[in-house]
Amino acid sequence: MSHPVDLFWSFRSPYSYLVTGRMRALAEARGVDVSLRVVLPLAIRDTTFFERVNPLWPPYLVKDIVRVAQFLGIPIDWPRPDPVVQTLEEGRLVTAPEQPYIHRLSRLGVAATDRGRGLAFIDEVSRIIWSGEVAGWNEGDHLRRATERAGLDLPVLDAAIEADPGRFDGQIEQNQKDQLAAGHWGVPTMVYDGEAFFGQDRFDLLVWRLEQHGLAAG
Repeated sequence: MSHPVDLFWSFRSPYSYLVTGRMRALAEARGVDVSLRVVLPLAIRDTTFFERVNPLWPPYLVKDIVRVAQFLGIPIDWPRPDPVVQTLEEGRLVTAPEQPYIHRLSRLGVAATDRGRGLAFIDEVSRIIWSGEVAGWNEGDHLRRATERAGLDLPVLDAAIEADPGRFDGQIEQNQKDQLAAGHWGVPTMVYDGEAFFGQDRFDLLVWRLEQHGLAAG
């Protein structure tokens, strides 16, 4: 492996999902050393974020992610359930105080990264969350089977987290600090050689920069 790249990534971000397969292929097929850095979504880090945004932004966002997914040939549908629980109040999204999904998912991402399977894990899990191919991704054995496809054992990951949840939360918090220090706050953000590339639409620019620094053409 060569050309280390940090990938700051969130389970609630549709754009994170849309770049994941390409990042995994970049690592596995072209030898780029991608380090997954799971962060919490903005809706959790700043619970008033969606209350302050222009109300035109959420419907545009939905249209755009569908368009981008169609362009890339990637299936997408809004998750059921949403990894972040929110309610629509007077046209604005309000983050609920109880969040049964996002913290577990984020800690699992860190646990998978600890075992060297972070990219594979987020690729397999984000597919069951975002592709629309699974109804109720949190039900039955969907999450366990996705974890197995990534080469991991879900009960083992859960046990590690249960033994010391503070360590996993601390790593997520450190990832968030490192992301800000790298020059951005949104996801996905890819960082190579101190240069931040924000957004799935900057993937090709990242590859271009890597090739400038000696990555063999794919």
